[in-house]
Amino acid sequence: MFWLPILEFVYIIVLVLVCLKIVYDTRTTTKTLAYLLFAIFVPVAGILFYFLFGINYRNRKMYSKKLFANEELALQLSEEIYQKSKQTLVENRDVVKDKGLAYMLLNDTQSPLTSNNRVKLLINGEEKFPEVIKVLKAAKHHIHLEYYIYENDEIGKQIENILIEKAREGVTVRFIYDDFGSYFIRKNMVNRLRENGVLVFPFLKINFIFFANRLNYRNHRKLIIVDGKTAFMGGINISDRYINRPNSEALFWRDTHLRIDGSGVLYLQYLFLCDWNFCAHKKLQPTAQLFPIRNSTQFGDKVVQIAASGPDSETPSILFSIIKAINLAKKEILITTPYFIPGESLLDALIIASLSGIKVKLLVPGISDSRLVNKAAKSYYSDLLRAGVEIYLYQKGFIHAKTMVTDESIAIVGTANMDNRSFDLNFEVNAIVYDDEIAGQLRKVFYEDIKDAEKIDILTWNSRSKFKQLLERTARLISPLI
Repeated sequence: MFWLPILEFVYIIVLVLVCLKIVYDTRTTTKTLAYLLFAIFVPVAGILFYFLFGINYRNRKMYSKKLFANEELALQLSEEIYQKSKQTLVENRDVVKDKGLAYMLLNDTQSPLTSNNRVKLLINGEEKFPEVIKVLKAAKHHIHLEYYIYENDEIGKQIENILIEKAREGVTVRFIYDDFGSYFIRKNMVNRLRENGVLVFPFLKINFIFFANRLNYRNHRKLIIVDGKTAFMGGINISDRYINRPNSEALFWRDTHLRIDGSGVLYLQYLFLCDWNFCAHKKLQPTAQLFPIRNSTQFGDKVVQIAASGPDSETPSILFSIIKAINLAKKEILITTPYFIPGESLLDALIIASLSGIKVKLLVPGISDSRLVNKAAKSYYSDLLRAGVEIYLYQKGFIHAKTMVTDESIAIVGTANMDNRSFDLNFEVNAIVYDDEIAGQLRKVFYEDIKDAEKIDILTWNSRSKFKQLLERTARLISPLI
């Protein structure tokens, strides 16, 4: 076997080069160490795993988010957005009590601060879907949908029929679906929609050769935009599981969504068009009909800003916005999330806030759909409990909402979980509402939810068996790769 030493030498060279690439490309220290250990101690498979799942797309743009070919026009619009947002801050200084978060998103992503909005909180599919159906049926010019999960079930077929009906009426219907999350509509439903005039594209088509790599980067957004005036966004996918029917024996799903009417829709439309041009290989340009309400004041007085990020963003904007909101809090932070793998910066922010005398309450699933993620999440609880954070385990069913309320003045609702996947790997979007009324409503919902939750007692928690703690800490070691 004279060739064995040669193979060993070649493998060592390859391993060294891969390790150098991991160190150079990977953004976070914890993820770098995890990939290095995996590559070194799991021969061959560890290297393959990194190339399939670990390539950092934050350093290589998946697609350009510039809609305007005319650079001068783009700069002019950027300046207009900045100046109008500054004006909104001045006019709403009593509402936007601390300007830091608004300025951060404006400077980071040019997400405008908009003041002429009507915002409605929608709890569970029972409240979301009747609103969605009503607005879809009233569409006049266009319907834009972008979903991680769209299922071929009762509600999915009902919305499918509406989309087909509107397309036949002459309304332009564009639909982006995640090819992994919406796997079961890839053939029959997608074909039916296309045959009836609906424009449909997967966000990242999963082909066998590129399967794993594309599988790792998911479009987790849930967006509906109608006529450029009304948008729905939040945690609820299009699926029957989100509708809790009376006397049903199915698992209860607790989730939260928003309806936004007004200029807060503008940035959501911008995001959709960027995603659409990437998926459809088009150069769809902004028009007055796609952006009809730039200067309208007819909708309401709610101040809204959008935080969006993905694996190709310059910065993890959603993570930054959450940390900034935590740092601005002075009295209370209420967080609901189904997946909690916070990473060092978010964990430290929560601990510092609690140690500073701020009430921090965290609501997470007692019943989870991922044992591995649940075990990894539990490994963080001891640190939080020691700092005085109150942790509640939801018992009524599965809590899937992704929300945060601070000081009864800022409400955040969106698609992003508090984990590495949402902050680094998924395309996500959150809405930030600077409004005491909406924040108060979401705060009330939080306190209603914890009535169906079990509060963790720190003494009982710390007395868990050493074996359980070992499993949780082991899951935590691989959490950067989940």
